[in-house]
Amino acid sequence: MPSPGTAAPQGPADRRRWLALAIVMTAAFMDLVDVTIVNIAIPSIRRDTGASFTSIQWITAGYALAFAAGLITGGRLGDIYGRKRLFLIGIGGFTIASALCGFAVNPEMLVASRILQGGMAALMVPQVLSIVHATFPAHERGKVFGLFGAIVGLGAVSGPLLGALLTEWNLFGLEWRPIFLINLPVGIAGLLLGRAFISESKAPKALRLDLVGVALVTLGLLMLLYPLTRGRELGWPLWGYVSMAAGLLVFAALVAFERRKALRDGSPLIELSLFQVKSFAAGTAVQLTFGVALGIFFLVWTLYLQMGLGWSALRAGSTGIPFSVAVSCAAGVSVQKLVPRFGRKVLQAGALLMIAGLLLYIEEAGRHGLEITPWQMAPPLVVMGVGMGLIVAPLTDAVLSDVPKQHAGSASGLINTVQQMGTALGLGLVSVVFFGSVSDNLPPEAAGPAFVDAFQRSLWWVAGVLAVIFLVMFALPARPRTHLEGGEDDAAPETAGTTSKELSPTG
Repeated sequence: MPSPGTAAPQGPADRRRWLALAIVMTAAFMDLVDVTIVNIAIPSIRRDTGASFTSIQWITAGYALAFAAGLITGGRLGDIYGRKRLFLIGIGGFTIASALCGFAVNPEMLVASRILQGGMAALMVPQVLSIVHATFPAHERGKVFGLFGAIVGLGAVSGPLLGALLTEWNLFGLEWRPIFLINLPVGIAGLLLGRAFISESKAPKALRLDLVGVALVTLGLLMLLYPLTRGRELGWPLWGYVSMAAGLLVFAALVAFERRKALRDGSPLIELSLFQVKSFAAGTAVQLTFGVALGIFFLVWTLYLQMGLGWSALRAGSTGIPFSVAVSCAAGVSVQKLVPRFGRKVLQAGALLMIAGLLLYIEEAGRHGLEITPWQMAPPLVVMGVGMGLIVAPLTDAVLSDVPKQHAGSASGLINTVQQMGTALGLGLVSVVFFGSVSDNLPPEAAGPAFVDAFQRSLWWVAGVLAVIFLVMFALPARPRTHLEGGEDDAAPETAGTTSKELSPTG
């Protein structure tokens, strides 16, 4: 039974590791597509179910919240009980949750099913790269991670388009529901093939699950995000402010508890010593704020295109193609050519380019109003996409450059968790930055201008967040000195915290 710290055997029977790779990559692709496919179908969901704007937020934020809260826990459970076992439980549960989403009879059931789906993804996704590390020797990992990059790029482009096509085709009169039901045959095939071809692996040393840490992380996130999402609808009651302040206290209690647990038995949920590394502390701050920016932009952008401008799902989905292509192209160039020569300046240039693209988008939206075309949106989207590509590909390496090798896995899992927390926080903030000027019951003649105005206001918020990111990036190392993937076998992660999200331009 291979472990993350040992190379896979090279016998004929081990040829099935490539089948195992195809299975886990398909699962990662399914999760990536599911994140991007939902946004494009939101207007159809709202028309069909009568969902309020608050429910719409929870359809997206609920998934991100459950995923963020369970990501580290899912990785640790894989270490303890076996990566294959947790992967199969996760993909089975994800498939069941997708069916529940597809057959949801009201917004409440859809929100609950999305939360379950996010929780199951938190069990499934952390095992993906850990299974790769446990199955492939170091000299093959470069090829493997190259394949992952291609899958991520494909997921980023195909998610919105697939969502648009499935919604437009209205298969069997099901409208938006096929965006979830399409996961059923993929999930069932992954479950059956995974049982046959994935080898089991566990952590080389016994670990314990930090249940108190799990509870504190989940409670803190809920106390912070629930009032943000419901606050506008309820008139910003006093209990909401109290809950958010108490949520910060819960996180402080988490830090104190994790510090004591590390001293007591050496198995904390979060390795706090990592934050003593300057580049890691700064990098997690970048990941958090970058997640906030992405969470706000992608939801607001979809609502603006379809509910504000009245575009079809297909037109809205195809409008994002220049952005996705620009992200993929810039990501490849940044890692291979620019970062080795210019270091963190490449990431900072990416932040400035994203700000420039946002300012150009604000100007275009204001000048053309409801008459704006996809071609007029292409230049700001390309500028933003290039900027984002310069950030997402090298960011993980920059954050991990000073982290000791023995903590590489837990550090990678933590920064991905932090980004997902940021995304959930950004989706919660949509209530403040966007829905504050758009109500559920706008007359048709007022809806378009209100959405355009709210979209421009939201982009100013995103630009402000990116300005903060630019400044925090000065704390990153001038040039990354280590590389997590494809390194020596003894540098393999100690925990299953690494996820495909770190490779994702949209995750």
